[in-house]
Amino acid sequence: MAQNSDMLKRLFHGSPPVSGLERFRAGIGALIGILITGLVARLAFGSFNELPYLLPPMGASAVLLFGVPASPLAQPWSIIGGNMVSALIGVTAAQWIDDPAIAAAIAIAFAIPAMLSLRCLHPPSGAVALTAVLGGPVIHAAGYHFLLWPLGANTLLIVLAALVFNNLTGRSYPHSVMPATTSPGHGTRDVPPMSRIGFTSADIEAALMEYGQLLDVDRADLEAVMRSAELRAFRRRSGELRCADIMSRDVLAVSPGETLREALHMLREHHIKVLPVTDEDARVIGILTQTDLLTKTSWGNGGPSVRFGQRLGNAARMKPAPQDVVSDVMTTPVRTATPNMPVADLLPLMADGGLHHLPVVNDQGRLVGIITQSDVIAALFEEKLEQEAKTPAA
Repeated sequence: MAQNSDMLKRLFHGSPPVSGLERFRAGIGALIGILITGLVARLAFGSFNELPYLLPPMGASAVLLFGVPASPLAQPWSIIGGNMVSALIGVTAAQWIDDPAIAAAIAIAFAIPAMLSLRCLHPPSGAVALTAVLGGPVIHAAGYHFLLWPLGANTLLIVLAALVFNNLTGRSYPHSVMPATTSPGHGTRDVPPMSRIGFTSADIEAALMEYGQLLDVDRADLEAVMRSAELRAFRRRSGELRCADIMSRDVLAVSPGETLREALHMLREHHIKVLPVTDEDARVIGILTQTDLLTKTSWGNGGPSVRFGQRLGNAARMKPAPQDVVSDVMTTPVRTATPNMPVADLLPLMADGGLHHLPVVNDQGRLVGIITQSDVIAALFEEKLEQEAKTPAA
């Protein structure tokens, strides 16, 4: 009985649920895409040609292009390459094989491996191959011209419609990989810190090869999702430790009009490496680091001053001359955290993002604390000790 129940679940297992807004967006996109493709093709060529101005496989393509535009099967090269190579094989099969059933089978049998080899797999292109074989005398008479009209025109029109509609509605198309925090790089062969623990890209490649089946998801997207899942799992294990729990609250800040010499004195006197820059309302408007003072200034007997090149550039752009104050060299805009932000969210920023200090601001953008890499390391170490203390000895 349980075996039958499992079989039924597998048979009726559907796609993941989507929001009502996404269903509406996909439907409107398909409406616009097919309408534009059909109307433009009919106006341009329909009245001068016996061939159909809109092919049925475009409906299946619309499902992918507007319903799942992130799918590798829905990308421009997939539909353009898949349609062209499948049509080429279908027309060839129809011309060389008299029996339509055998020609259709041969066309599909060769189209799928060809699309896989060219990395342009597009399921509706299988229907294109069948259309070339079973489309009737008019399509047969067109021969290889079928690739240009109506297939080529339909394909280009619906891809252009998907390109415009998806991007206007917030869906990247052609699909770009999920944004990930990138390492600033140090000119070495080391991989980013977050990739040195847990799984690696090579692990994913090996697992997919072992799985042995094509998955309808970009490999880089899959890696990004898996790393996000790792962070969520860590956040759950860490007990939702928040920035407010570990941040330093007595923070030394500097005003944008403070001199570089005084800012350097503050850094040395308090043995710190960074100064948040705040306005008169304590809102964070920038950050001054040791690196800013080393790379953006010249050093003389009077201390750091803005370099001659910047002064010359300001003069050329009719901008005020630098005054050797903090605002001349501070880094802006500055990345900040909030008191309620989980500490786990800081890991990719500090590991791969190259950030060593994060000002913590409240809802009004006012400075309430600062977190350093040392704070995060100490918190994670303490959390690890607490977990080990709670775990019974084996």
